[in-house]
Amino acid sequence: MTAGVEDLLRAEAPQVLGALLRRYDDFATAEDAVQEALIAAAEQWPRDGVPDYPRGWLIQVANRRMLDTLRSEQARRRREEDHPIEEPPAVLDEDDTLVLLFMCCHPALKPSAAIALTLRAVGGLTTAEIAGAYLIPEKTMAQRISRAKARIKESDVPFRLPTPAERAARLAAVLHVLYLIFNEGYASSAGPDLQRRDLSTEAIRLTRGLHALLPADAEAAGLLALMLLTDARREARTGANGELIPLTEQDRGRWDQAQIAEGVALITAALPRGPVGPYQVQAAINAVHDEALTAEETDWPQLLALYGVLRGMTENPMVALNHAVAFAMVHGPAAALDLLSTLATDKRIAHHHRLHAVRAHLLEMAGRREAAAEEYRRAANRTASVPEQRYLTLRAARTLAG
Repeated sequence: MTAGVEDLLRAEAPQVLGALLRRYDDFATAEDAVQEALIAAAEQWPRDGVPDYPRGWLIQVANRRMLDTLRSEQARRRREEDHPIEEPPAVLDEDDTLVLLFMCCHPALKPSAAIALTLRAVGGLTTAEIAGAYLIPEKTMAQRISRAKARIKESDVPFRLPTPAERAARLAAVLHVLYLIFNEGYASSAGPDLQRRDLSTEAIRLTRGLHALLPADAEAAGLLALMLLTDARREARTGANGELIPLTEQDRGRWDQAQIAEGVALITAALPRGPVGPYQVQAAINAVHDEALTAEETDWPQLLALYGVLRGMTENPMVALNHAVAFAMVHGPAAALDLLSTLATDKRIAHHHRLHAVRAHLLEMAGRREAAAEEYRRAANRTASVPEQRYLTLRAARTLAG
């Protein structure tokens, strides 16, 4: 299957699923029917050519699959009376992606289930691809997605954009899911690749749609700005062989200046609107990094202040870890190492590789090379990301070599 056909199918999948849901109101069965239609298209279109109206073709095929399934159920007669075979779902021009997004991010679902369902129904990834990203068996991921669809069915969520009140209740979950999807794409937690561009690109696409729906929401704008400002550095984060290149050593000429300009404009417009939330602060932090022409020109006092604000908004230990790095750049590594000692007792991060990596970096800054190398090795042993393992192991050797 060509990349063009694959991209087209991924873009059309939410629209086809939306058309079926509007008529049948059965998420699980409709989603399965759409997947079968996508498989049929992937097999036929490269051979026979893409039809003039791809969405209509997919809806017709998915509708036939849907009706075949309904016929086999005990409620066949009632369902066929409600949904006559000769009347397939109408081909709608409206974009159902955001409707699906809010449905998949229903507060009744756990974040892990919401992410998986969103990637499947909205992002167009297969169950196998999602399972691979999480390093779990495909069968396990299929069960997780099935349970999520069952929860949605039990909750009787109508297929429509939520009312303003419902939207407010679900928006935090939607933003959180998009944030987690982007993070997994930007820095994969495991596997041979540092980044999964399909995930980060899809997260940006979905967040653009959310921002278009809610242009006045400062946190939606902040999240989009955060993604753009972070993703702008994507090409410079890896070398020719996929090796990790830290921020301070990146070729800033490879950063995407158009994305940086868009991200800066978004956060500049969002911050005065208030109230200021964590996504806006994180976007502001990344704007400071992106606007520095060299690593030496980075405004660390401003970053330290911003991390201080962010720490007041969240108890996330990763924020405290980044705050310690900024503190070291302003006040020196010794004082920052004292800050890390309090994180060592936090069970959420005590055994995380990033705590060891940051401690190693601060020890290296302080000239304690042997201790730094040991911490780099500990960090390497505690990450499932192959590029990170290689980078940390190499950093340990270089630290000892001086």
